[in-house]
Amino acid sequence: MWDFLKQLTNPNSIIQYGGLWFLLFVIFAETGLLVGFFLPGDNLILLAGILCKAKPELMNVGFFPLVILMILAAVTGNTAGYWFGRQAGEKLYSKKDSFLFKQKHIDVTKTYYNKYGGNTTLILARFLPVIRTFAPIIAGVIKIDFVKFMFFNIIGAIAWIVSLASIGYFLVQVFPQITDYMGYIFITLIIITALPVLRIVFKKKKA
Repeated sequence: MWDFLKQLTNPNSIIQYGGLWFLLFVIFAETGLLVGFFLPGDNLILLAGILCKAKPELMNVGFFPLVILMILAAVTGNTAGYWFGRQAGEKLYSKKDSFLFKQKHIDVTKTYYNKYGGNTTLILARFLPVIRTFAPIIAGVIKIDFVKFMFFNIIGAIAWIVSLASIGYFLVQVFPQITDYMGYIFITLIIITALPVLRIVFKKKKA
């Protein structure tokens, strides 16, 4: 079980052993399932862009079809999260902590909603680990208009997938040996994307 979880959080393993459809499932799960917050969405999309150019035999799909499929997975994931939030309602706020659920994740996401509003948060959340999992769920809980939600859901998905996948794809053209330094790239990306979340957590603790 532990070995499976390690592979599930390793972008290389996801693509190498799971292929395209497992890649799409992980993107869906991270953006649509309550327990998907630990999945490596940013690194996975960046790696997919890199491998699409550097090792096309692993992806077995062109760059543009790959991007479209990942956008669809991200959009449907958020939509599933929204409807889960609609069904769960405010009782989600009183749900007890468990191995795969922490109330603090809800609190941090609510802080972003209070600070930036629902529309902006739905776009920003795509680039923030943990928050991108809970943002559509909270949108459902507070019953944001579905048409408005879908508009910002699609805009956020396009911005997230296109930016990261394109960076990975074009980095290979500039630095052909980039696949030798993937570990450093992943660590850097994790730090960059985690900083805004950590800032909110530390401010809440200090308050």
